[in-house]
Amino acid sequence: MLLEENTALVVIDVQGKLADIVYESEKMLENIVTLIKGVQLLHIPIIWLEQYPEGLGQTKQQIQTLLSEQDPIKKMDFSASDTDEFHEQLRKLNREQFLVVGMEAHVCVFQTVVDLLESKESVDIVVDGISSRTAQNKAIAIDRMATMGANKTSVEMALFELMKSANHPKFQEIRHLIK
Repeated sequence: MLLEENTALVVIDVQGKLADIVYESEKMLENIVTLIKGVQLLHIPIIWLEQYPEGLGQTKQQIQTLLSEQDPIKKMDFSASDTDEFHEQLRKLNREQFLVVGMEAHVCVFQTVVDLLESKESVDIVVDGISSRTAQNKAIAIDRMATMGANKTSVEMALFELMKSANHPKFQEIRHLIK
């Protein structure tokens, strides 16, 4: 089970024109925005990544706006784990459970998830918050990550799991985000 005090969200490479053409892009973007708003209400930290922004473009504006109080970690390698800044943030946060959203599922998301799993972290792939240019590549990535030990979840499932109860002080606010 995800624990509010032990979870962080990793937002991977939701950038440029590619974010507009991935499979079910509008739904993916909407779901990522909802999850970011939800974890912010729960005071869960967010690690924000950008793959070669000079070439691929910046993170989509609706996500940038929500993350305006922090800067993205810029990377050239597909896996975030290949950057010192990512490891530094992991150490600072001292979290062991990671919700992962972003794109492309079969490249940067996949390689980052595999590296987190190899570091003995608990990873939950937010299936409705990741995508690839094709549905097939997304499906293959989800299958491989799950086979390797990642849990599959959804935006709604993750947020309710983090709250544990309708008695949670943020329940009404999060319920309204989802409905």
